[in-house]
Amino acid sequence: MNKKRDESKASSSQKTGKLIIVESPAKIKTLSKFLGKEFTITASFGHVKDLPENKIGVTINDQTKKIELEYEVLKDKGSRVADICKQASKASDVYLASDPDREGEIISWHLAGEISKAAHDINIHRITFNEITKAAVTKAIENPGEINENMVKAQQARRVLDRWVGYEVSPILWKKITKGLSAGRVQSAVLLLICKRDEEITAFKPEESWTIHALFKTEDGKVQADLYKINGKVAKLTTKTEADTVLTGIKKEQFKLVDVIEKERLKNPLPPFMTSTLQQDSYNKLGLAVERTMQIAQKLYEGIPLSQKDTPEALITYMRTDSLRIADSAIAITRDFITKEFGEKYLPKKGISYGAGAQDAHEAIRPVDITVLPSYVAKYATPEQAKLYELIWKRFVACQMSQAIYYQKQLLIEGGNYLFKATGSTLIFDGFLKVYSPEEEEEEAVVAIPQTFKKGNDLDLTAPASKQHFTQPPPRYTEGSLVKEMEKLGIGRPSTYNATLSVIQKRAYVEKEKKRFIPTELGRAVNELLSKHLSDIINISFTAKMEESLDKIAQGEIERDTVLLDFYKTFKEDLASFGDISIGKVPIPTDLPCPECKKDLVIRFGKAGEFIGCSGYPNCKFTSNFTRNEQGKIELTEAKQLVQTDQICPNCKNPLISRIGKFGPFLACSGYPNCKYIHQEKLAMPCPQCKGAVIKRKWRGGSFWGCSGYPTCKFAIFGEVLEEACPKNDSPYLVVTKTKEGFKASCPQKECGFSKTIEK
Repeated sequence: MNKKRDESKASSSQKTGKLIIVESPAKIKTLSKFLGKEFTITASFGHVKDLPENKIGVTINDQTKKIELEYEVLKDKGSRVADICKQASKASDVYLASDPDREGEIISWHLAGEISKAAHDINIHRITFNEITKAAVTKAIENPGEINENMVKAQQARRVLDRWVGYEVSPILWKKITKGLSAGRVQSAVLLLICKRDEEITAFKPEESWTIHALFKTEDGKVQADLYKINGKVAKLTTKTEADTVLTGIKKEQFKLVDVIEKERLKNPLPPFMTSTLQQDSYNKLGLAVERTMQIAQKLYEGIPLSQKDTPEALITYMRTDSLRIADSAIAITRDFITKEFGEKYLPKKGISYGAGAQDAHEAIRPVDITVLPSYVAKYATPEQAKLYELIWKRFVACQMSQAIYYQKQLLIEGGNYLFKATGSTLIFDGFLKVYSPEEEEEEAVVAIPQTFKKGNDLDLTAPASKQHFTQPPPRYTEGSLVKEMEKLGIGRPSTYNATLSVIQKRAYVEKEKKRFIPTELGRAVNELLSKHLSDIINISFTAKMEESLDKIAQGEIERDTVLLDFYKTFKEDLASFGDISIGKVPIPTDLPCPECKKDLVIRFGKAGEFIGCSGYPNCKFTSNFTRNEQGKIELTEAKQLVQTDQICPNCKNPLISRIGKFGPFLACSGYPNCKYIHQEKLAMPCPQCKGAVIKRKWRGGSFWGCSGYPTCKFAIFGEVLEEACPKNDSPYLVVTKTKEGFKASCPQKECGFSKTIEK
């Protein structure tokens, strides 16, 4: 990249000014506050080039056996690239400062290529900084590097893998199930996880067990203890009969305190956050979804205004990382802060270092300046920003603090063949817990043990009782627990977790019930088809191994094309088999007979969602909505739930009936599937932009009014509509919103300002 520096020295020396190109425009203000006037800062607004939309853009050269990629400027980035090249041509030096990860590296690589084509006498540098501070940015500018080709190749490999799977598999899913579906190397593996958990829950059979507990007393006190061993073996009681026999036996015995075990237990602080652990802790403690957590973290990284409204300040380091590395300078400053704020006893003898990660281009997530306290940030930030910053700040400070110390006492109480155990734990030094308490710490049980209990004491048995237990099925995944499982199994990388969870919901493969993921019928169908026909690549271990291979490409340990060609060989064989399955839709079989002709019922997928139909179609046209019960069994919707209305289908004159689809209730022709008419609500007024019909559209977040000419016309109204013209301008409608006093109707043109109170 810098080979032309010397030969272009003369021409570039005549230019003035330096150009810095970042990804996000939000960084521009933060950088501008400490960079001099000789620097111009502009943004690429993310990626500027990608593989083409209308074709794969990936070719295997038969002669060289190399992978050739075709890139093109993104449709909406032509003017942005042209403007960047124009600014670059006037600068003596260009600094590519996209994010310090693989995606950022290829953005810089693409920008460098476009700038080099536009002007040949420019010095192009690659700089990265983990935090947006004057010291970090100045150091990066003074020590520029070059684009990391290995990281570029790793990003290309991931993109090619996703392109192959998406472009080759998705059309087969359209043919076999329904249109609009997608497959993905990572997303399909995550869907597999969710479906497997659903199968485990359905197949789960609870196991019974019993425990025995009793109260033991002396004149000076009492303690609760649990039965631990019978005849020297750990007590395992599986029936009430066994428990009753033991209860009868222990009532006949005399009990003595045979041992008192005392010791200190140390608890270590947790490491600082990386992306996955931040997402988990934010979900568990703050209730923030993964996507929302990353949005807030992005703002904290780019900078938010504090005491000076027009001057944003960066608060945390880069938030997409799987590294736990901490800069020595940050450790030193934090140790000094701990000493001043909490005292020497809260400071370990030396700073605590944690491990690196697969992409160790940056540090763990930490505050940029530890002296910027959460209480100070809370005065200026939004509540969510303040809470997330506090969480990051506390976790980081705690990771450099002393261990917590517990005093633990265990009592062993024996009578005949029965041994009871009681364990008590007392916190005697809080250490890092003074700042940050892990989730499990809050749940730790505390058993009070009297100080007067001594070894050899005779104890009186009172209130012995048994308790029945049943094993519980594994819980469904929440966003936090799913991210934890993905991290544990090596599926995806921290920077992709959010996108993966988003796409499986967007495609309606899963839905949430009480914040837990449940596969939809569509998700089950897609998973079953992929697992059966592409089991070599749509599986957990393969996906994890592929992530390791991508890491090795980034580290220069293996060639990009070696990984891709090995993958494609297996993929092509599986794909040929997958594509050869019988042409046409693949209905999902059930174990239910058709109530009309007794043939098997199957699950099919239509425009309005899934439904039950007869496998004998078209000879038998029975259809029904359905649900699944807690055991996963399919139950047909009762006929009385298919409510017939007094509206008539305009196409075939049959009555319309109320059905339940994936977006809720809707009206459809009772003659389905012969007539596929679906009633759509529409406004009396035409579309203000193209004069087409304005109809009510539904999506998983609710409903809105949109032009029937979409996507050619993208007119939309989000909210309820009052079809009454605004008295101040030409708007044919008003938007209705709820207020504390009632409802108001307002002009959609904000500059107008007209509104009035209405009754509703």
